[in-house]
Amino acid sequence: MIPYSVLDLSPIPDGSTAADALANSADLARHAESLGYLRFWMAEHHNMPGIASAATAVALGHVASQTATIRVGAGGVMLPNHAPLVIAEQFGTLATLYPGRVDLGLGRAPGTDQPTARALRRSLDNSDNFPQDVVELITYFEDAEPSQKIRAVPGVGTHVPVWILGSSLYGAQLAAHLGLPYAFASHFAPGALDQAVEIYRETYRPSARWPKPHFMLAINVFAAASDEEGRVLKSSMQQAFVNLRSGNPGPLPRPVPDFAARVEPAAKAMVEQALAVSATGSPETVRRELARFVEAYAPDEVILTGQIHDHAARKRSFEIAAQAMREIGNTRDAAE
Repeated sequence: MIPYSVLDLSPIPDGSTAADALANSADLARHAESLGYLRFWMAEHHNMPGIASAATAVALGHVASQTATIRVGAGGVMLPNHAPLVIAEQFGTLATLYPGRVDLGLGRAPGTDQPTARALRRSLDNSDNFPQDVVELITYFEDAEPSQKIRAVPGVGTHVPVWILGSSLYGAQLAAHLGLPYAFASHFAPGALDQAVEIYRETYRPSARWPKPHFMLAINVFAAASDEEGRVLKSSMQQAFVNLRSGNPGPLPRPVPDFAARVEPAAKAMVEQALAVSATGSPETVRRELARFVEAYAPDEVILTGQIHDHAARKRSFEIAAQAMREIGNTRDAAE
């Protein structure tokens, strides 16, 4: 059985508030837990009117407090925005409160626009310290050395699993070099997916915790009773992409039945490319499309996402997707 998880951006639908979004995230996590999802990850974004997970560790603490067994984690924290010690303390605190349930995925991008990145005031220069910061952060989670002067408290000795996230070859190379699990952002930037997976697996250097490469594939899912209904649900995320790339981010738009007729051909092509790794439609169609991605990339895990305006429809989509993943797993197990 291939483990399957949820990536949640805590979307703020048009007509709702950030409070609604965070309550919906906790409700979705409880639902995912009951459906057999392994992990519930949230992502750091800033200055985004349609996303409520900016304070990712805080949001994850809320989700963890409302669930019992599902792993919670960042998918991810944008480490250039933060001092490694601060993130070690935040996720070390989560791991202390919820032992054995916390993951930390790290990204290199700022997760926002340049003016907002400057407002975060992480660094006054443009040097790339991401690899060193990752290593430093991991060190804070290990058992302390007697001579160690700086410790994350809480954090030291929690051994929080660290993942590398990315949408380019850089992250694949770094994850392979450090012997860490790797999650590719194929749900919005699939262009380098094939090459990144190949590089990660072929250049992987075994580590004590991860003797073999461990690859997670991200897939959008917009599942409903019919193919047409699934396409309508997807239109909210399609509109959001157009708005974001046009410099006009906002709340998650309400779905429309005729998205293709509402946008310019260039915008339509951009969205189709960005969301190419998607399973959209009826339970049968979603199962077939998920199986196609699993067959093509042989991931060790799958993480599913989907920004859907109506919360009940979003929960139903993840329910259909969970059933599809179980059926795919059962088919693979029988074949082996």
